[in-house]
Amino acid sequence: MTLKDRLVEDMKVAMKAKEEGKVRLSVIRMVRAAIKNAEIDKKIEFNDDQVIEVLAREMKQRRDALEEFKKADRPETVKALEGEMVILMDYLPQQLSEGEIRQLVQEIIATVGAQGPKDLGKVMGALSPKTKGRADGKLVNLIVREMLGA
Repeated sequence: MTLKDRLVEDMKVAMKAKEEGKVRLSVIRMVRAAIKNAEIDKKIEFNDDQVIEVLAREMKQRRDALEEFKKADRPETVKALEGEMVILMDYLPQQLSEGEIRQLVQEIIATVGAQGPKDLGKVMGALSPKTKGRADGKLVNLIVREMLGA
């Protein structure tokens, strides 16, 4: 079953769940719309990897918004965003731990022969495909900078 098929099935379940599935239904509909819009823009049918990219982008938008709403002291919106993020996590691949990210970064640094901060682009370029959808880009960037001494 593809990720898009799973979203459709879960949407049907959420519709039948009425009140309990309202947030889930809303998030699934929003994600399906984002996927459809991206497919229309690129004029292709997305595979699971491309769907994961859209899901990761939606997750990033919520992470960024979460920080802003925390600063603005909006606890009800923060709670709603956290709920949406939990639902999105169901569809994203297993997230990498900080230790796993550090290990990947060390391997990539050794592979590309990075010496210092000037090699950040090389390391990130090689690392991005391995962490896409599986780790927060800000955290990955932070770890790379730390390990390169930037």
